[in-house]
Amino acid sequence: MTGNRRKGGGRKDRLAQRAAGPANPCPPGQRGGQYRPLSEPEIIAIYRTALRLLAELGMGEVPDRLRRDLLAAGAQENGRGRVLIPEALTEACIAKAAKRFVLHGRDPARSIEVGGDRVHFGTGGAAVQVLDIDSGHYRAATLRDLHDFTRLQDRLTNVSWFTRCCIATDVEDPFALDVNTVHALIRNTTKPVATAFTLASHVAPIVEMLDIAAGGTGAFSKRPFVKAHISPVISPMRFGEDAVDVVYECVAHNIPMSCITAAQSGATAPATLAGFLAQSLAETLASLVMVNVIRPGHPMVFSNWPFVIDLRTGAFSGGGGEVAVMNAASAQISNWLGLPSGIASSMTDAKAIDAQYGAEKGLTALAAGLAGGNLVYESSGMTAALLGASFEAFVLDDEMHSAIYRMLRGIEVSDETLGFDAICEAILTDGHFLGAAQTHAAMERDYHYPTLADRDSPGAWAEAGSEDAWTRARRRARAILSEHDPRYLSDAQEAAIRARFPVVY
Repeated sequence: MTGNRRKGGGRKDRLAQRAAGPANPCPPGQRGGQYRPLSEPEIIAIYRTALRLLAELGMGEVPDRLRRDLLAAGAQENGRGRVLIPEALTEACIAKAAKRFVLHGRDPARSIEVGGDRVHFGTGGAAVQVLDIDSGHYRAATLRDLHDFTRLQDRLTNVSWFTRCCIATDVEDPFALDVNTVHALIRNTTKPVATAFTLASHVAPIVEMLDIAAGGTGAFSKRPFVKAHISPVISPMRFGEDAVDVVYECVAHNIPMSCITAAQSGATAPATLAGFLAQSLAETLASLVMVNVIRPGHPMVFSNWPFVIDLRTGAFSGGGGEVAVMNAASAQISNWLGLPSGIASSMTDAKAIDAQYGAEKGLTALAAGLAGGNLVYESSGMTAALLGASFEAFVLDDEMHSAIYRMLRGIEVSDETLGFDAICEAILTDGHFLGAAQTHAAMERDYHYPTLADRDSPGAWAEAGSEDAWTRARRRARAILSEHDPRYLSDAQEAAIRARFPVVY
């Protein structure tokens, strides 16, 4: 009797575990670097050209404070308004730059390490439109959308960090926009998050708000869980004063940053892919030099994002082979330098959740992962060449990234996985492998099972209503939004923030 009860309980536990599905065999942080679009001599040629550009052409429109700091560190003026950055200074800053660091989540269990060959997909973007989940049409993005996107992704395994993906167009005042953006992030997720600051003067007040969430004055800077996205270099080869001011202020408050270069082929950078990579590398190195002259070793993601325009029309293009190969090459170069790499993918030009959407997202995200991009931005939820964001796209992209992580994990070869004895036993007994212990073990360990992709026969699919991926994703997104409203700020923290800041939602 006792033995039977124990046996039944074990069987019940096994059935419950099986009903819940196997453990995730391919979590974020898999190793990349298998795809190398550039040979090492080609990387060296691009790198040497970038160093020459900084040393001989230099940077224009350098703000006075930064000019003084660069000159004190060994840069030179060329007498024509440009600051030349010698190769020795650039290489000294590469040597002292942070190579690995932690992006903290408010929940420490959700923190991630950046650097090496680990791959993490996350978000980015500043979409001004949202693909409405009810109407299926585009409309202006709102603050409520940002709250909804943040709590939606909080439940998605493969969004390793969350950067605000849309702009709340219904909040007009720049300071109120920055405040409400950060409030939406910290209220609805405990993952690492990222935002942008319109002006440097907004940083210190928002840090006060983050201190409330972190537990007291100065607590945020000791363990910063918000990263800044800044574009201090404007292509071609010049600094932007407002963004440089933000860099100084973020360094002062120990805020990690992604310094993003976003040149566009044939417009603000050469149309030739090699020339583009050389110039954009020089520009991102200029940001690295700036940060490490201000504070050596300050955590900075080396975010060299090659962007493409359609040279027939001048329109920005987020999908296609050129975007895929150039971002992969950018990751390869950054990793070759030993710097934490940030690139962009899944910036489909498609407006609908259709075949174009799937093809462009799949090829660009896979290339980014295989190339070993440490942080792959824009990779969740974006549509319409970054002009739009979609709730359905978030959940579809999350499943796509599971498949990419599975590819990155690769194939483990051992006596156990080769299974010579298991092959012989199956063939000489049942003639199949369906009930074998090795099969059960592999099912739990080696396979990812999608929840949105349809694997039914055509007949079963038709009987179930012939749903397409967009419909299934819409249902899944709605389910998450209806049941998940976490509110990670306590009532006291929420009240303190609302008493001091212009929070409107």
